[in-house]
This record gives sequence, structure tokens and C-alpha cells, in this order.
Amino acid sequence: MPVESLVCADTATRVSSVLNRDGKQFGKRHMFDGSEETCWNSDQGTCQWVTLDFPRTVKVSQLHIQFQGGFSSRLCTLQGCRAGEELVKISDLYPEDINAMQISFQVEETVLDKLKITFGNSTDFFGRIVIYHLGVLGERL
Repeated sequence: MPVESLVCADTATRVSSVLNRDGKQFGKRHMFDGSEETCWNSDQGTCQWVTLDFPRTVKVSQLHIQFQGGFSSRLCTLQGCRAGEELVKISDLYPEDINAMQISFQVEETVLDKLKITFGNSTDFFGRIVIYHLGVLGERL
């Protein structure tokens, strides 16, 4: 099967926080809108996260992410589960603190309905994370 984007309009997305609670300017939807001008900007605090509840079961194989340099995470922990189950760790990823799209994250192919990405060890002193693009690729089952 060809690899495709798994995030769609029916994917339920949650984030740990939004800068100044200003969802209009810094909300989660900006990670998926394809614009280079918009982003999700977390508020300060350790251990920011994003969860994705897919409308149907998927097999995740790749993660693409574009941080704002200086507001990235040195460690991303992926957890996933099937509907009704507890989250289990899939893998740890170690992004670079750069502005460019990072597309080299191959994920151990995992069948799941929910994915949680936890951003530990922020490069920002206050723990903020800024993401311009988040892509989860794989196949729909």
C-alpha cells in the first residue's frame, strides 16, 4: 500500500496547551493547514503533547515535523493504542533544533486508533513548543 497522510478533517486532535489560550492565532489546526505562516504554539511548561484520534484504524510508518528553531523538542516520545486500550510506548525520536521540515523519522509500523506525541526536553527555556507542520503518514486499514 502507498504511504498517505493519516490526518484528515475527521481526526480528533488535542494539545496540552495553546499560547495565551489564543486558539485563533496559535491553535492546533495550524499544524495541519499547509500554511508556512501559521503554527501551533504551546504555552510554557514542561512536557507538551499532541494526541490524534483517527476516525478509523491506521498503520503509522512515518512522522514529518517542522518546528520553529529555538522552540523544538530534543526528545519526542510516541505512544499509541487501539480503541479502548491504554497507551503504550512505540518509540523515541530525537529531532534537530532547526526550522526545516524533518522527514527522516521512520516509525516502527504500528496499528493504532490513537497516537500521542509527547515533547520532552524543549530547547526553549520556558518549555514552549512551536510546530508549523505535523504529518503522520502510513496506511488506513
